Amino acid sequence: MYDRDLSALNLDDELDSPLDHLDEAPAAPKPDPEKMLLLLASSVPEQRMIATRAFCEIQDERAIPHLIQLLSDPCPLVRVSAAYALGRNTSPDAVEPLIDRLNLDWNGYVRKGVVWALGNCADRRALEPLLEALKTDISAVRLWAASSLGQLANVGYDLVISAIPPLIYSLRTDPIAAVRSNCAWAIGQLCRELPSNVVYAGAIDSLIEVLEEDEDMGVREDAKASLLRVGDPRGLQIIEELELDGLL
Repeated sequence: MYDRDLSALNLDDELDSPLDHLDEAPAAPKPDPEKMLLLLASSVPEQRMIATRAFCEIQDERAIPHLIQLLSDPCPLVRVSAAYALGRNTSPDAVEPLIDRLNLDWNGYVRKGVVWALGNCADRRALEPLLEALKTDISAVRLWAASSLGQLANVGYDLVISAIPPLIYSLRTDPIAAVRSNCAWAIGQLCRELPSNVVYAGAIDSLIEVLEEDEDMGVREDAKASLLRVGDPRGLQIIEELELDGLL
């Protein structure tokens, strides 16, 4: 269902964070929320886009209903910015509209922003849509679906148990190294909320396996970082042995 936008979404450009370039611009006064709220309802697409982008930087709960509406805007650039803005201005009311947009939108840029926003919402309703995106979507969306699953760590034990096996599968099989790296990060985040049980042991096994065998050094480094954060004795021992052997 997503073939239409494969050529439009450049992987090299789109594996970075949706908002990490905002900080690269010279410091400037933040937009006036009162003016931006008015522009959200503008009939001019360019003005709606300016307003939605402004709420990627500023937080104002008054914008949330308008941003939810703009997820269905005819202009994909407005939809993208509305999704990112709802990742900054999170609300339980936005979760279902974001899920609907993830399921419906043909544009990979929009879906990427949506999975990022769903992770920030930290809502249990996001679990299944994020798992489906991790399994079936294009690379740039899978990347952020993995990270967003890691952000569900504090939502509930049942979510952690459900998210780890698909993340392990993608960690071992996804052809894109950046996706595997984010899976390693997410598994580390989720393991910190688990007792020592069979799911935890399987997750540690997968991180150790990747640490020892993945062909990409960046993935191995992310697996190492996750093992260090979790502090699992078995993982720490493997790291020490690999470092002594000069393999890390």
